[in-house]
Order: sequence, then C-alpha cells, then structure tokens
Amino acid sequence: MSFYHDWILPRLQHAAMRQEMFAPYRERLAAQAEGLVLEIGIGSGLNLPLYGGRVTGVVGLEPSRPLLDLARQVSHRGPAVALIRGSAERMPLRDASVDTVMTTWTLCSIPDVAQALREARRVLKPSGRLLFVEHGRTSNPRVDRWQDRLTPIWKRVAGGCHLNRDTRRLVEDAGFRIERIEGSYVPGPKPWTFMSEGCARR
Repeated sequence: MSFYHDWILPRLQHAAMRQEMFAPYRERLAAQAEGLVLEIGIGSGLNLPLYGGRVTGVVGLEPSRPLLDLARQVSHRGPAVALIRGSAERMPLRDASVDTVMTTWTLCSIPDVAQALREARRVLKPSGRLLFVEHGRTSNPRVDRWQDRLTPIWKRVAGGCHLNRDTRRLVEDAGFRIERIEGSYVPGPKPWTFMSEGCARR
C-alpha cells in the first residue's frame, strides 16, 4: 500500500468522522447496543465513549493499523474493549457469540460487503441485532445517477468508499429481517450525504 493509503488517508477519515453532524447518529445507535458488541470497522474508536451500562464488552474489528492505534488512545469508562486487526469478511469469532453488531459508515468500503454481512449474521446470537448507520444509495433517481458516475473515482481516493451501495438491499440479501430503517440527508452535496439508519434481526 502507498504512504497515502497507509498513513494520510486514515487520519483524514478520522477527522471527517469526528464532525458534529454525525454525533446524533452515533449516540442513538450506541444507546441501543447491549451485551457483547462487535463493532465492524471500529476505526479510531469514536463510538467507544458512548456505550452504556447494558454493554458488557466490545470487540472492535478494524483492518487499518493506524486507525487501531488511534482507537487505543481513546479514553472511556465503559466496558472492556478488545481491538483486533482483521477483515470483516473473515471474522475471528465463534458462531452465535455476540449480542449486537454495530456498523457506522463502514459497509461502504468493505471490498466484499455481502460476505461481511453474512459473517455478521453468523456471529450474532439468534436473538441478536445488527445496528447500522451508513451512507449510500438514495431513492432519488437523479442523485443515484450521480452516485454511479462518481463512485469509480471516489473509491480510488477515499479508501474504497462506494457512494452507491444500497444499504437496505445489502442487509436483507444477507438474510437479515429489518425491523426499522430511516433515511435522511445531512448537510452537504446529496450524492455523499444520504444516511440509512436502522436495526435488523437474524
């Protein structure tokens, strides 16, 4: 990998995800988490201070060493945290071993996102939930066309990030039953700013 992708890009991602407009999404999702939580793409650990008393432990999975180094520096008083460098497509966890899977702006950049979601379903307990907030495909054909045009260039400069992934379809195709999903825009150009927030069951 290049110096840009190994060192500069992780720090740009960290700065971008710290923006205040993302905080309410993080807080709502973290408040719903319970039991043992697997956070896919934990990044620089921005969600760690938000987990409440119903969370007994957090496993943070992240492929980027620089982002994991940042996550290790996060100060929090919550549950015990285990940070693992690894791929979401091959999770080093037992079947039916976690209560909650969290993804926050992660599914856009996983190379084989369908496999990652199947892995998430595998490690969830039968009563477990997938909690997610992701940017991606809208229901506006004009915006969708721009997302399709921009994605080939964008993913090359933004660490594999796809603007046009359909969150709902990806989750359902992996075998989940969506309990709730809401779509909204945050400030900014529409191809980048449509958010899908929700929860799903195995």
